[in-house]
Parts: sequence; structure tokens; C-alpha cells
Amino acid sequence: MDESTPDVVIRPMRPEDVPAAERLSAEGFHELDTRMFRRSWPEPELRPADRGATWVARTLHFLHTDPGGCWVAEDESGLLGLATSFNREKLWCLATYAVRPGLQGRGLGKPLLAAALHHGRGSLRGMLSSSSDPKAVRRYRLAGFSLHPQMFLTGTVDRAAIPDLGKVREGTAGDIDLMDSIDRQARGAAHGPDHELMLASWRLRVSDSTTGSGYAYTDQMGDVALLAATNRRTATRLLWAALADTEGEVGIHHVTAANEWAIDVGMAARLELHQEGYLGLRNMAPPTPYLHNGALL
Repeated sequence: MDESTPDVVIRPMRPEDVPAAERLSAEGFHELDTRMFRRSWPEPELRPADRGATWVARTLHFLHTDPGGCWVAEDESGLLGLATSFNREKLWCLATYAVRPGLQGRGLGKPLLAAALHHGRGSLRGMLSSSSDPKAVRRYRLAGFSLHPQMFLTGTVDRAAIPDLGKVREGTAGDIDLMDSIDRQARGAAHGPDHELMLASWRLRVSDSTTGSGYAYTDQMGDVALLAATNRRTATRLLWAALADTEGEVGIHHVTAANEWAIDVGMAARLELHQEGYLGLRNMAPPTPYLHNGALL
């Protein structure tokens, strides 16, 4: 599905493109954060090298599982934009979508997104996590996605508020089948091979009892990277367990109105509530109880 303008070619991403694509995405999101951050928030920082390595590993994973979902725009000067996407059990997800700073408005974004969407033509549902960038949000809406505002909570946990945390254990690769089953119930599709990637990068906690099952990954900073459960009580228990192990500033990200249980936990922990970005969905309701990941959805 190669497309081109007089100067620009849209082509499938190759493994050798990934390091340059990582820096392009880091610069693109840094420019966006700098342009749109609130004055009361800390100055945005460029993605550090350790997180860049995580981005590279994740994108190589998508190239392995879904080579047809990963695209770049380039001209003689190098990469100008990228889009990575993947299908999981009839659910299409957009992982990353970026254009080099200063090149917005040149018509690069539309064919990149179209190429990624073409990869999902056989999927019944769609899911993406968007920034608040008005141009990107407009493009997603025109592509047929409903837009659900995302909230996040941040601050230092009130240790006195942490309840009893029974029925939560460390997770292992032996829990993948259980987690896939929970995924199907919460968002209509398993993460499948993505669990192996997440297990290699993040800490996993699992709760599995007669009253409900769930799991939560936490990243290197201690923030919840992904949480799914069969009921709100189990989800609440897992979120508290994640918060209990944090020190200093912590964040609960990607909270939709369908997951007010997470807002209740965050407020009980004395965290502050803010709004940023959108969860884009096509032919599906907001997953719950569920806190999605920005790239792995």
C-alpha cells in the first residue's frame, strides 16, 4: 500500500527504521507537550534513553507481530512521520502516530493513518489513546472514533488511607491464559503476545479468587501501566496494591468516566484529579473495569 506525494513516500516500516523512528516520536511528543502543557505543570522533558529503549523494543515487537500495521513517511532527508498499529482478536489498536515537528499541515498524517487503518480492515472494533492535540483529535473523529475524555490522578499517596490488601500476589508467565480471559471480558480481546513483552518490562500483580479475577502491571516508575479485572472490587484491590508500593510522586493514568472506581481510589489516596487526552473507540463501549495502556491499549 505504498503511497507518495511528489517528495514523500509512505512505505512499510523496517527494523532498521526503528531507532530513528524512536527519536522522531520523542521529539514529536516533546514538541506537543511543550506547546500544550499547563503553566502550573513541570516543564516537559525529552524522553530519556532508558524509556527510548523500551519504545524500540515495543516497536520491534509490533513489527514482528503486525508488519502490515507499521508505516513511515520519508523523503530524501529521512523519516518524516510514523504510525504503528496491531490487531488482537478482531480489535485494531493504534500504538503510535507522530509527524516530525514543524512538518504538520503538509498532508503527511492523513495517508499514514490511512495505511495503519487499512491493516485493521478485518477487525470489528478499534481503540486508540490520543493526546489533546486538536488536529489529531479531529483526524480520529473523522475516521469514525468516538472520543472519551481521559483523566489522570497524581500526587503522593496518603499511607494512612491504604486498606488491607489480601488476595493479591506476584504474577508470572503462568498467568497469561488467565489474563487473556480477563482481557476478553474487559475489552473484548486478549493481549496475547503483548503479555510476554509486558512481563519482560513491568512488575505484574494478580488477584484470582472465587469472587473475581484481575491483574495490574506497574512500570519502572511505579505507575500503573495496565489494569484489568472482572469486577470493580477486584480492580480496586489491585490499584490499592500498586499504590501501596510507591514512594514519592505517583500517577494513575488513562482513566475514563466508565472507571470512576479508579477516581475514588485516587481521591481516597489524596491524589489530585486532572484531564488530558481522549480514549478513541470504534464499535465498542469504554472498557471497564480497565485502565488501558497508552500504546498497548
